[in-house]
Amino acid sequence: MASTLSHKLIADHLVGGDMTPGQEIALRMDQALLQDVLGTLVMLELDAMGLERVHTSPSVQYIDHTLVQQDNINADAHLFLKSACERLGVWYSGPGNGISHPVHMERFGVPGQSLVGCDSHTTAAGALGMLAIGAGGIEVAMAMAGEPLYLPMPEIIGVYLEGELPDWVSAKDIILELFRRHGVAGAKNCILEYHGPGLANLNAMDRHVLANMGTEMGATASVFPSDEVIRNFLIARDRESEWQPLHADPGCHYDRSERLDLSTLVPLIALPSSPDNVVPVAEAAGEPMYQAYIGSSGNPGFCDFAVVAEIVKGHSVADAVSLDINPSTRQVLAALIAEGHLGHLVSAGARLHQPGCNGCIGMGQAPAAGRNSLRTVPRNFPGRSGTREDSVFLCSPETAAASALKGVITDPRTLDMPYIRPREPARMAVNDLWFVPPMPPERARQTKLLATDNTPPLPPLDPLPTRIEAPILLKTGDNVSTDDIMPAGAQVLPLWSNVFASADYAFAALDPDYVRRAREHGETGHVIVGGNNYGQGSSRENAALVPRLLGLQVVIAKSFARIHWQNLPSFGVLPLTFADPGDHDRVLKAQTITIDDLPNQLSGDGKIMAHLDGEPLPLYHELSPRQIDILSAGGVINWLRHRPAKTKQEAF
Repeated sequence: MASTLSHKLIADHLVGGDMTPGQEIALRMDQALLQDVLGTLVMLELDAMGLERVHTSPSVQYIDHTLVQQDNINADAHLFLKSACERLGVWYSGPGNGISHPVHMERFGVPGQSLVGCDSHTTAAGALGMLAIGAGGIEVAMAMAGEPLYLPMPEIIGVYLEGELPDWVSAKDIILELFRRHGVAGAKNCILEYHGPGLANLNAMDRHVLANMGTEMGATASVFPSDEVIRNFLIARDRESEWQPLHADPGCHYDRSERLDLSTLVPLIALPSSPDNVVPVAEAAGEPMYQAYIGSSGNPGFCDFAVVAEIVKGHSVADAVSLDINPSTRQVLAALIAEGHLGHLVSAGARLHQPGCNGCIGMGQAPAAGRNSLRTVPRNFPGRSGTREDSVFLCSPETAAASALKGVITDPRTLDMPYIRPREPARMAVNDLWFVPPMPPERARQTKLLATDNTPPLPPLDPLPTRIEAPILLKTGDNVSTDDIMPAGAQVLPLWSNVFASADYAFAALDPDYVRRAREHGETGHVIVGGNNYGQGSSRENAALVPRLLGLQVVIAKSFARIHWQNLPSFGVLPLTFADPGDHDRVLKAQTITIDDLPNQLSGDGKIMAHLDGEPLPLYHELSPRQIDILSAGGVINWLRHRPAKTKQEAF
């Protein structure tokens, strides 16, 4: 029977479950990716589990978020992570090497293998033909400890690409077109599998753009074939031996299908403040702009920077416009220097920043309040830039560069110059600086964790009670992101490894009084009510753990984003949906939710009968029996401690 590439990859890694959409499956994970702000929690979780050495290989810890060293906190965290890598058998990629996702593609990505990462944009590695999935840190820790990764079996959406991109249109416009069609939840619990003749005109890093931002559509993963384009990408990095051809079978069946003629696309832009608020750039043209930001994991390739250099060469950016260049990796920066592009950027007035996530996560380059910032990043959620009153647009490098020259939002097709679509150099120089391989086990056992006051042990969590009676302390609308729940930015992000300190900032933008009320109700606990797509965006598990520390017991929403829904029971929080979404309107803050006989209700058919101030409130859960066991124990770590030990062979 003809099979999609996604089905082949899943079948190759399936260790449990039924490949029927919606059913829970268990997957063997070959590789693991950690970024620093969430990797710290993963290392603390592995320490709490008593793990001596990780099972995934390679496992790589990247320092890419916490690069602003305004005090000792981030530098101390780097030393802690390096010591944890030495102890547990993990690669360490130090500050300056670049963003985890493109660096992992350059160094470690292997077609056909599986990858799990504690960053939602881990999906970017699907550009190489990998099964790459973002997950909460606790799930990544379990995978590194030899456990399978559990998730609902996705539907497979076949995205057929034909034609060739016109001048001034690039990969970012492709994914923005899909957002315009389907919105931020249009691929929830799905894999986007790209195929068709149009792929021949997209290089590996173009594919990275699409695979990276599939996360913003709710996709579990994005998958591309491993073809000659990918072979050439690996040849350029002296890794041809790791290439293998991978593709879907002719005539295979997709659960859903999408067709996109690349030749019909125009430059697009996502208006503030959601990735799916997409219009043609021509409709926004003429609006004043303050900043153009090039880089991030949303446009990390050499060509994404080189095309900007070609556009601004011999020109100067407009007065009072900040053109921020954030190279994605040390290799890309070296290639830009060698090819002469960096000089053109600097001469045009660009500001150069170190390779890393930087402004994408609000760690520097925050725009002035209320001023328009055009960015090639994957997200424009309110405040994510580091400025709460921001106005962030998402666009291609071409649109950002054209706008920087003119000082207003500009359709790049209106520039009076020829379009040059750069090509990546045939060889990308390899630099091993700051890559530290795993230590041999005998040396690793002698390493001590360099813990600090900002890396305290994780708090103990109580088992789920048999009865919940708690007030609703917060009610939200649709599309609340994990940025809304646990902010990033230079003030808060360095504290993420310390859940006690970061708790002061939970829901700060949505309700500055939430933390005070939560602490007042600490013993009785509390409930949060959300709208559609609650918990979208980043995989950050502290968006579940920190509210749990503050007494959160239940979240009731119209619907959940996948990763946050999985994170909640991992820390003992019960995620429920309304049986009737209209009931969201009758629920008010300060009302009391009561749920009796929880163990028996959870073990039933998914229906939960709660009461709202004494009146019946029918709810529903979609948890698997395994998740119910984890929830009842008070979270994954409690569950693992009380479960009989498994060998790796038994787990798989």
